[in-house]
Amino acid sequence: MANMLTIARIALIVPFAAMFFISAPWALTVAFALFAIAAATDFLDGRIARARGETSALGAALDPLADKLLVAAALLLLVRNGVIRDLAVIAALAILLREILVGGLREHLGKIGASLPVTGPAKLKTSVQLLAIGLLIASAPGGLAGEAIAPAAMGLFWIAAILTVGTGADYSRRAVRLLRNPPG
Repeated sequence: MANMLTIARIALIVPFAAMFFISAPWALTVAFALFAIAAATDFLDGRIARARGETSALGAALDPLADKLLVAAALLLLVRNGVIRDLAVIAALAILLREILVGGLREHLGKIGASLPVTGPAKLKTSVQLLAIGLLIASAPGGLAGEAIAPAAMGLFWIAAILTVGTGADYSRRAVRLLRNPPG
């Protein structure tokens, strides 16, 4: 069940992205709804897996990947439609680069029998990212909430970027230690 929710989160990215290419007044509202559903599965899949004892290597690999794919798609689409612009593009780039870096570090560490477990601050980072991106979608021109909440959404987005860089630095430090002193 939990892995099915994770796979559903990945599958929702396609219709979510499609909404950004539809010139209809309802498209961004649907995009927001799809994003909110996908974000909710991130919260639910882990809880369900732990409650049912369904934790697996597949789930552990798919869950962070699904988060990264959803966040990356949303950031690219928000840059495309101009909601994320100017200096905020740097924050989006920092988020994307951190996600690629940590994914690469985890992959390489796995090859030497080491791992970078998810930390509490990284879980908080993901939650803040998803909330900020959801608010940015809602505040986009034609979005559900309107542009009045755009400053708050952008402020939260910058907080997400700072958390992202901070957790990326932490993972990088821990990875370097593991690479210098591999297990075994």
